[in-house]
Amino acid sequence: MKHIIEPYLPEHAVDAVFELIKVYGVHLKIVNDRVTRHGDYHRDGSGMHRITVNASLNKYRFLITLVHEIAHLAAFEKFGRNIKPHGNEWKLTFQRLMVPFIRPEIFPPQLLPLLARHFRNPKASSDTDATLSLALKQFDEKSEKNYIFEIPYGSQFRIYNGKIFRKGAQRVKRFECVEISTGKIYLFNPNAEVELLP
Repeated sequence: MKHIIEPYLPEHAVDAVFELIKVYGVHLKIVNDRVTRHGDYHRDGSGMHRITVNASLNKYRFLITLVHEIAHLAAFEKFGRNIKPHGNEWKLTFQRLMVPFIRPEIFPPQLLPLLARHFRNPKASSDTDATLSLALKQFDEKSEKNYIFEIPYGSQFRIYNGKIFRKGAQRVKRFECVEISTGKIYLFNPNAEVELLP
């Protein structure tokens, strides 16, 4: 199993991650990209703990995502299955499991202060922390996509499901964008990846 996860993780995180997988009895599956999520955890009918993580994630996001999902399993085991999926019990568990990895041998120095800040109160998705998400994206393979905050006001763009929008004004943190076909207004995080249309 260790040789399977090795290419997806920072070198100095492999042994500790492998230990977590063994301790919690995780059945890990590395899957083709899903647009709506980086990973997920569920316990199947036979009681097996199944975690899936997208293969396309860069090694730092892969590590954070895998530990995020193991934290669900660990929190349910410790506090029972009636807790909120991203409630205080999960946050405490995620912090506890992630702290040993927030080291310069594992993460690049520019990510360490952002990770330290994020893990004071981790969110349901690292994507909702725009600063951390953008910092992590610099380690992705190059893409033809743009971020919402980069494209001009009034320009049209397409999202992963083919829907087309026009970028509007920024409201506090997010951008109001109008779906062209329906006229409905949607809010987009500044770091949402979109395809700019000519």
